[in-house]
Amino acid sequence: MSARIARGSAAAKSRPRKSQPRGKQGRKKQAGMLDALPMAEETIRRVGLWILLGMAIALGLAVAAAMGVPRMIGTSIGEAVGEAGFAVKRVEIKGLDRMERLPVYAVALDQNSMAMPLVDLDGTRERLLRFGWVEEARVSRRLPDTLVVDIVERVPAAIWQHNQQLSLIDREGVVLEAVKLDAMPDLPLVIGPAANHHAQQLTALFDAAPQLRPMLAGASWIGGRRWDIRFQSGEVLALPEGEEAASKALVHFGRMDKAAQLLGRGLARFDMRIPGKFIVRLSRVPGTTVPTLAPTIADGAPIDPATTI
Repeated sequence: MSARIARGSAAAKSRPRKSQPRGKQGRKKQAGMLDALPMAEETIRRVGLWILLGMAIALGLAVAAAMGVPRMIGTSIGEAVGEAGFAVKRVEIKGLDRMERLPVYAVALDQNSMAMPLVDLDGTRERLLRFGWVEEARVSRRLPDTLVVDIVERVPAAIWQHNQQLSLIDREGVVLEAVKLDAMPDLPLVIGPAANHHAQQLTALFDAAPQLRPMLAGASWIGGRRWDIRFQSGEVLALPEGEEAASKALVHFGRMDKAAQLLGRGLARFDMRIPGKFIVRLSRVPGTTVPTLAPTIADGAPIDPATTI
């Protein structure tokens, strides 16, 4: 009997133990994890509640912003400030000399609301910069009821002739306004397609030879590559291509004119397009003579005077 009992005990030991239900085991593990946390279970529930509440508030604010609620509140406050006496009643314009004032007034007063806090300063400035005359603009409020517009005007530098139209331009080539033929200002005339965009280059040329500036009558932009300069005495000077080459040629022409008085003698044309050559074209007026020019040196390169008919 003892042997039978022993075998039964061994069989009992080798028989696998029944596992506990998974749900009960999961609850035991979860309870063990909660017991291991440094916070109480009630505190964890409160933190979770606050997180959910914060997410709900953020969602509500996003929806309100999408519906324009803050903007409507700000507009209502701005209108209330305007009704309290802080509304635009005057526009003060500074810096205007050549441009008409009426277009500036029209832009300054074109507002969705005249309440001072709601005046669109940046938008007003951007609209003013669309005028050709306006190089820079600043718009500001002066409480309680004045809008101040400070304008920096562009300075006319030349008249641009293109497609039988005359336009006033500044030194950067910006078109300022149309010019009538019977009311042309005393400014150089630049001729040709895109000649206005090269007006600054022309200005730089005469900055290098300032003694010739008072004699300048106009200039033609030829082939989109170079300038023909026309002087008040009637002569034309053909300059080479390239800013550097043109500047050196004009400077040297100024020196030769000072030495031999090239301008005002009835000559027709001077051509400096060929390096090392100075070609003079005679006028058809009887008695026109070419001044005697000895070979000269310009920036290390000899220039040989030549004459053509």
